[in-house]
Amino acid sequence: QVQLVESGGGLVQAGDSLRLSCAANGRTSSTNVMGWFRQAPGKEREFVAGINWSGSVTKYADSVKGRFTISRDNAKNTAFLQMNSLKPGDTAVYSCAADRTGFISKEGLRYEYWGQGTQVTVSS
Repeated sequence: QVQLVESGGGLVQAGDSLRLSCAANGRTSSTNVMGWFRQAPGKEREFVAGINWSGSVTKYADSVKGRFTISRDNAKNTAFLQMNSLKPGDTAVYSCAADRTGFISKEGLRYEYWGQGTQVTVSS
């Protein structure tokens, strides 16, 4: 089993930055791929970014390319999402997810483990 705990969310203004963290505990061998998803009120959950174990491969949603950066520190069993130039449309609950396979999927159903989520609110 793997437990994922997110932190770093908050209320910011448009144009500001935030850095989300996702700490993994337990069987970290099951965290070959780490992903970030978000869900805004009334909308479906959507993929934001994903990263493989070594950090050599990353994927992003088109809506965040050039603004968000995913990274990980395996020594600390932690993944990060650096969010710059935030927009009101980025407002959502952000959740991290982990998968033992080596393929970065944009489908949430592919991920085995999920955190509880952290709220990010961007005011205009």
